[in-house]
Amino acid sequence: MSKVTPVFGLIDCNSFYASCERVFRPDLAKVPIVVLSNNDGCVIARSYDAKPYVKMGEPYFQIIHKLKQHGIVPFSSNYALYGDMSERVMTLIESMVPAVEVYSIDEAFVDLTGINDLEGLGRKIRSQVLRCTGIPAGVGIAHTKTLAKLANHTAKRLQAQTGGVVNICDPIKRDWVLRNTDVAEVWGVGRRMKVHLDGMGIKTAMDLAKADAWTLRKNFSVVIEKTARELAGTACLELDEPDPPKQEICCSRMFGKRLTELAPIKEAVATYVMRASEKLRAQNSLCKKIRVSIRTGMFNPDEAKYANSVLIEMPYPTDDVRLLTKTAVNAVERVFRPGFKYSKAEVMLVNLCQPGEFTEDLFATTQSAEATNLMTVLDRINERWGRGTLRSAGVPIKPDWAMRREMMSQSYTTKLDQLWRVACR
Repeated sequence: MSKVTPVFGLIDCNSFYASCERVFRPDLAKVPIVVLSNNDGCVIARSYDAKPYVKMGEPYFQIIHKLKQHGIVPFSSNYALYGDMSERVMTLIESMVPAVEVYSIDEAFVDLTGINDLEGLGRKIRSQVLRCTGIPAGVGIAHTKTLAKLANHTAKRLQAQTGGVVNICDPIKRDWVLRNTDVAEVWGVGRRMKVHLDGMGIKTAMDLAKADAWTLRKNFSVVIEKTARELAGTACLELDEPDPPKQEICCSRMFGKRLTELAPIKEAVATYVMRASEKLRAQNSLCKKIRVSIRTGMFNPDEAKYANSVLIEMPYPTDDVRLLTKTAVNAVERVFRPGFKYSKAEVMLVNLCQPGEFTEDLFATTQSAEATNLMTVLDRINERWGRGTLRSAGVPIKPDWAMRREMMSQSYTTKLDQLWRVACR
């Protein structure tokens, strides 16, 4: 019985952060957009029409004049909006294909093996995602994941000709794409690797596909060897299984301003514990230890430098935000030193385990069933009515130390008071 040749698809949302902002701002459909990092620091996303004028990573304060000159609209990062829109996109995709590997917030590999009308399905997926979420996407289809990634890149690069969908399962189409794609555009080939490959005369994706795989492995790594084999049509990468539970969960943020007092730092730590504990319960884990860190800014020569952290063992494995918050807030007092201007705090839950993975002492205290039930109710309410609807008493509603997000859009899909409003005339 002959082995079935696998077929992979890659669905990748176009300029995802910028596209999310445009969904609820149709007036910006043809206006270039950039999205900024935490505290409005630097550019982390650009719409297609902003890319000729703005580079990734450029500090916002240095390009304000450039943005105004070219009519580019800046947005503070709105991760609640992006995360919710991503979940909607992925849910749609999962309803239309046999198997999905969510690769990042804006792209997913899918298994299309055994499907006859591949291009038709690709166009249907793209149409459904656009119609139901407002997010444009590109679809690449091929016999390997690396080729699917390349097909997706071609679908976006030549969108006017391809309609956003490219199927290169056909060898003739595959070879055309390989010949007309620079090796730097291949998935997994970075700047340094491109320099080395250029030295070997490997300029295009076709050159890499034809290169001797064993020589590439000897000179570089097994990753580049697999990349070359995948470009040649041999599938070396499968759809990944769901990730196992994380062994550590971290939540850290820069403050919107320097803090010199203990009280607001405790508020920040309590806020970060709230978020970290949500992630902990989402993967059904318990925490045995918690580490709390605070530090000043490290790059201003006029500010004194200080950083410190403390690791505390919990009395028993727990996911109870009340106990975690009390422990973390008390820990802040142990590392805080007056006279410094603090810029950041971090909470890390470590030594995680699943229920039943640890041996309980018959005489030791354990988390009560009441606490577990309370956390379940807490998460259900916050999931239905929005994060922070119920929270620890030490978590403020609108702290003045929060990250600067002076240009943040509304949370159209996650907060009832910020729903999209349409005026009828």
